[in-house]
Amino acid sequence: MEQEIDTTELGESIVKILKTIYDPEIPVDIYELGLIYDVMVNTDYEVKILMTLTSPNCPVAESLPREVEEKVKSIEHVKDAEVEITFDPPWSKDLMSEEAKLELGML
Repeated sequence: MEQEIDTTELGESIVKILKTIYDPEIPVDIYELGLIYDVMVNTDYEVKILMTLTSPNCPVAESLPREVEEKVKSIEHVKDAEVEITFDPPWSKDLMSEEAKLELGML
């Protein structure tokens, strides 16, 4: 019988990984920066991440989503990962966590 995997626990592992990925122009991880809009895990342990970039002309528009996919795929039990980029709603400083704002001296 296949072992049942706690999707909440898996979600926490995904967030931990996302917090290791940084926007190269801002010294804050992409999760605290508010670039991650949603993380969905289905019953087959396939992950879909809806995220944005700080701007459509972001210099890492090609590499950042690929890095997110690769790191999430490296988590045990994750069978696949897909990143979808959206600019609706567009990113703004309001999406940043208090921690990120503090780190950037905005509080």
